[in-house]
Amino acid sequence: MTEAKTRAKTKAKTKPTRRSKEPKRAMTTLQRRRLRVPRVGLHEQAAARLRAMIVRGELAPGQSLGEADLSDALGISRTPLREALKQLANEGLVELRLNHSAVITPFRRAELTELFEAVSGIERCAAELAALRMEETDFERLEALQDKIEWHHGRGELRDYFQINQQIHSAIVGFARNAVLKATHEALLARAERARFFALSVLGRWDESVREHQEILAALKARDAARAGQILAHHVRRTGEIVAETLDGRADDAAVAHLSATPRSRKTKKVAP
Repeated sequence: MTEAKTRAKTKAKTKPTRRSKEPKRAMTTLQRRRLRVPRVGLHEQAAARLRAMIVRGELAPGQSLGEADLSDALGISRTPLREALKQLANEGLVELRLNHSAVITPFRRAELTELFEAVSGIERCAAELAALRMEETDFERLEALQDKIEWHHGRGELRDYFQINQQIHSAIVGFARNAVLKATHEALLARAERARFFALSVLGRWDESVREHQEILAALKARDAARAGQILAHHVRRTGEIVAETLDGRADDAAVAHLSATPRSRKTKKVAP
């Protein structure tokens, strides 16, 4: 009888001890998570800034990135900078070297061809689905975006045009209402954006691109899935072809010089949206 009472007392003592440790562990984990949040936000902000500079040609293809200069320019330490560069490397915008240096990924013809074959297939499928699934508010949003790109095109504002152009492509993919399709498209988006910005600087392509966007919108409004998919797929493939043709037999610095050229201003014929 005495032995049984002793065991019962022992159990009563050990149970509260285990319970008292659990909240402590949970609180420690929570504190660690809170400490990590600023670091994640910092490297993502750095990645976003560098991504924009790469896409718009401010950091040239093949350009070497020095950690010291880059961390100083961004106002961050090397740890979040390295995390940002790893993220951009996963997106195909940066190539990491063994000595911790990084290089902006050059344009390569074979890779561009494969990239735009994939993107054109994804966006074709998206346009076909969107034509059948778009709602009235979706059409209103797309028409508003179309008005904006025509406005910026008329004023010769390439960078503003490009930003709205990307919103249109992403919106059409979103209107397909297919999460898998959207995630696949987003995984390739940064690499495609860089080539698209380059292509728009090629003489004649900008005007051609505006006309193609008008045709895509018309096909979607007519709910002609086959035509919408066909036009958008051609539109995307044409971009890849122009970049590849422009780079054929040329060094990267020549491509960058072409990319940096400022298009001539045009007289606007439209009223601002």
